[in-house]
Amino acid sequence: MLRLSNAISCVLVALAAAASSSASSQPFENSAIVRTIDLGGSLVHVTTTFALKALKDAVNVYTITLTEEEIFNTSWLEVNVKGKQHPLTITYSGAPAGSKFHNLDVNLETPLDAGATLNLVLETVQTHATWPWPKEAAQDEKQSLKYETSLFVLSPYNTSVQRTKLKSSSPGILSYTTPDNVQAFTLESPVTKSGATVTYGPYNNIPSSATPEFLARYQQPVVLHYNYDYPVLEVLSLKRAAEISHWGANLNIQDDIVLHNAGPQLKGHFSRLQHQTQSFYGRGAPHVLPLFTVQLPPGIRNTYYIDQIGNVSTSRLRVAPSVARGSKNTQNSIMELKPRYPIMGGWNYTYTLGWDASLGDSGSYNSKTGKYIVSVPVMTEFPGAVVNDAELSIILPEGATDVDYVAPFPALSNDVSTHVTYLDTIGRPMVTFKYKNLTNKHAKPIYVSYRVPITAHLRKPMAVATVLLTLFTFAMVARRVDLTIHKTSTKKM
Repeated sequence: MLRLSNAISCVLVALAAAASSSASSQPFENSAIVRTIDLGGSLVHVTTTFALKALKDAVNVYTITLTEEEIFNTSWLEVNVKGKQHPLTITYSGAPAGSKFHNLDVNLETPLDAGATLNLVLETVQTHATWPWPKEAAQDEKQSLKYETSLFVLSPYNTSVQRTKLKSSSPGILSYTTPDNVQAFTLESPVTKSGATVTYGPYNNIPSSATPEFLARYQQPVVLHYNYDYPVLEVLSLKRAAEISHWGANLNIQDDIVLHNAGPQLKGHFSRLQHQTQSFYGRGAPHVLPLFTVQLPPGIRNTYYIDQIGNVSTSRLRVAPSVARGSKNTQNSIMELKPRYPIMGGWNYTYTLGWDASLGDSGSYNSKTGKYIVSVPVMTEFPGAVVNDAELSIILPEGATDVDYVAPFPALSNDVSTHVTYLDTIGRPMVTFKYKNLTNKHAKPIYVSYRVPITAHLRKPMAVATVLLTLFTFAMVARRVDLTIHKTSTKKM
């Protein structure tokens, strides 16, 4: 018995020494990891807080690991020190050979010494991460969605405690996955539900999980099935044209949009009578889109909203007064768009929205560099919607030179071409950007700078004067040309 006890003691000591050696080789350990997933329709917001502790001196790079599914679904990502707004620099360090995860290196503002602690907050927005279930719904039925994620937050460091919270907008949670094979990390229930929140964990003493061995043994998917009381919107295509005019001191923006209801497909035929009855009693189906609201810049004018038939007169616009550029008390204009017909699940709606704005609200002139600077928003925020494909074309004044731009995030592609319209002689420079899977986090401006020589300012009046002079000359010549074939002769009696 004594020999057996001694053998067990030796094994425990060896395991403790191995764990200590493994921990000492790591620059960090996680005191806690808390992941909060706010479930939506087309967009899912994920916030993960890492409470880290440095195990070595002068460490300034912390590695975050994401699964392949997270990398594929994530359209926006940012890391901050908790309580600070300035994002940290992130470098993609690749995926180990044969692995199913990817590493991101976060550069800390100041190196940490051994024993120092810090809280990092990773915010991501996932797109196309949910799907309707059932895939079809009648006009008077509810709408429910499914969402899948991984049970454990991967990390190359040891973690003392970890939990994941999935929050729905309503307590109507229909089902959720109960994980198995997690007895090594908890003696309690592996999952609990409270109202509209499902919590996985806490799970304790998790070793480095960014390894193929851990993934094969413990990692598993969890699925949540929940009711969603709002339409699931997607913008299949957004083409924005922003035209800058110095003569009119005007910025014209026009959006050509293809809107899609990505909720469950309509089962059966659409009934206008049933829709009117549901609207009258305030019991409209959640997967039906009768109208939607967008926020536009303040001080806009000449707003138009048309579809393939013509002007849509059922919209309402409340214009906010124009404010000084850089003011923090900016109040947006509100436009309520009501399509000609309610957009059911699986239906598309194509329309055009445009407006004019004073160039002084978004443009300025730098006398030191002699360059104009104009800010053009990449997109107008669509509440809760993802923009699958976006194209932004910024049309500069004719004769603009030294064109440069600063974008808030990289584009898939950008191109400089020439755009020719009426009264142009050599055409206008046009910068085009293309994007995919834009979210509300991407509704930021692109700053374009350029020079316009004096000769370019005079080009348009010279073109107008030339056209008028040509027409006047042609009219004078035409009056003096006799195109009569036979002249009538008069005889004297």
